[in-house]
Amino acid sequence: MFRKDLLELLRDTPRSIADIARLLELEPKDVEDDLRHLIRSVKHTGYRVSVTPAECRHCGFRFHADKLNKPGKCPHCHETWISPPLVRIEGPAP
Repeated sequence: MFRKDLLELLRDTPRSIADIARLLELEPKDVEDDLRHLIRSVKHTGYRVSVTPAECRHCGFRFHADKLNKPGKCPHCHETWISPPLVRIEGPAP
């Protein structure tokens, strides 16, 4: 049931793990596990997952799209001013 709720939350609305956890009143680590499972499962449906990777706001370094949690520091400039990755699901209406 939770993963279906997650699908609806992310449909055409990009959100970070922290945003999702806040909306569902859960811990971010719990949301990450379910989100990873949803990303794997959705490949076999008519939906498409879009991940905007985390990015350093200081130097513009882009992290890999597989990283769903917000990194602590930029490996390039060592700043902590990082935008979180955003996940969005696009696809058919229910």
